[in-house]
Amino acid sequence: MITAGLDIGAKTIKVVILKEGTVIGQTIVLAGYDVQESLKKAWEEVLPKAKVQMNQIDRIMATGAGRKEAYMAHNQITEVSAAAQGAVFLDNRIRTVIDVGAEEGRAIKINATGKVVDFAINEKCAAGTGAFTEAMARALEVTLEELGPLSLKSTQAVAMNAQCAVFAESEMVSLVHAKTPKPDMARAVHDAIADRIVSMVRRVGMEKEIMLIGGVARNVGFLDSLKRELETDIIVPEDPEFVSALGAALLAARK
Repeated sequence: MITAGLDIGAKTIKVVILKEGTVIGQTIVLAGYDVQESLKKAWEEVLPKAKVQMNQIDRIMATGAGRKEAYMAHNQITEVSAAAQGAVFLDNRIRTVIDVGAEEGRAIKINATGKVVDFAINEKCAAGTGAFTEAMARALEVTLEELGPLSLKSTQAVAMNAQCAVFAESEMVSLVHAKTPKPDMARAVHDAIADRIVSMVRRVGMEKEIMLIGGVARNVGFLDSLKRELETDIIVPEDPEFVSALGAALLAARK
């Protein structure tokens, strides 16, 4: 059986194609203004990789904030359920999933089968998401790719008390005027995000093992801050941004 999972997020679209439970193709494209055009591009990229035709895909499951845009999908599933299924498939020891994307952060508690026991979502404020790191990188005049490694060079913790991205930018300006070293400011950014995410993890009840997924999982600065806040190791899969799409493809095979 061949199935596909679509994760249509605020910033990117991820597609994973499975054949009998094995990934045979995956791709990621920017969501852009025209989601339908971006979906078309994603299919054009992933089908040749998987060496299949569209009519050979038995079922398609969509997830993500824009899942209703996927007119070709047979079913839809929430981001929480998709993330849980993808995580436990990759590592059946996982009991807590932390999913941080461009505009949302989630803490998900699951059981051995990947069923969601409890979850919390940070959807009202950018301070716990990738959008926050992008805004802070601009304030620091560094690229997003530079921000994570820069924070690892920090020699002291600097408090960032603002709980809003807008106020945090003002606070960053104050730190710049105070001649605060850039690495310390970069660490403060990641510590602030980690603090918000950890509060959600504790709300649902942290259980080991913990997996971090979503695009922000590639940010080494955030991962370092999260480990310090939780005081434990965190598992990051090889392709963290594809886990929810993988979960959707797995669920498509069961429907």
